[in-house]
Amino acid sequence: METAIKVMGLLPWTDWAALAAFFVGWIGYAVFAKRRSTLQPSLLDITNQIRRQWMLQSTYREVRVVDGIVIQSLSSSPSFFASTTILIIGGLLAVLGTTEKASELVREIPFAARTSVLVFDLKIVLLLGVFVYAFFRFTWALRQYTFGALLVGALPERDDIDEPARQAFAERAGRIVGLAAETFNDGLRAYYFAFAAIGWFFSPLGFALATAGVVLILYRREFRSEVLGALKG
Repeated sequence: METAIKVMGLLPWTDWAALAAFFVGWIGYAVFAKRRSTLQPSLLDITNQIRRQWMLQSTYREVRVVDGIVIQSLSSSPSFFASTTILIIGGLLAVLGTTEKASELVREIPFAARTSVLVFDLKIVLLLGVFVYAFFRFTWALRQYTFGALLVGALPERDDIDEPARQAFAERAGRIVGLAAETFNDGLRAYYFAFAAIGWFFSPLGFALATAGVVLILYRREFRSEVLGALKG
């Protein structure tokens, strides 16, 4: 009990409230998006349908080189972001090693909150946690794209596969590639919320408002974007 009180005393209640709003916004939006997609197809749902159709079409082709190239192209994005995330994590760890100087530098930024070194460390640790999560999601997406490429490579010849087998392959391969895209989307979502976390360096209110803004942007892009309308046809 005493430990919990000491931990709560590290930050003012406004910071704890903003931090709670951040995690509720991040986790809550992920749950909301998944449930909402059962009523209204999201951008991910529509593209998953396209992925299944793509995998079905690959069973009719004699040469699947193009399919392999497309999967390789798709896997390049999580590979790039994973490499970039490692650099960001390294930079944040370096900042933790020079906290006092970094804290003084932040104090000179207009409208930035004046906080203790310990609180500044907590803000950096939050960003570190977000980017570590993103790194794991990007690398897992990369592996899943590899699994999809293996399925395409192991596909029998066009004339050696019947219709039930075609449908079964399209479902399985489309699901694997779709899971890779979903995992990659989780990593990108973490990047969005990392920008919201930067708002904590200015004020708890700015932190909460930035979180709400990120949630709104994600919702509009996944459920109200022009791209989604075009893909629906």
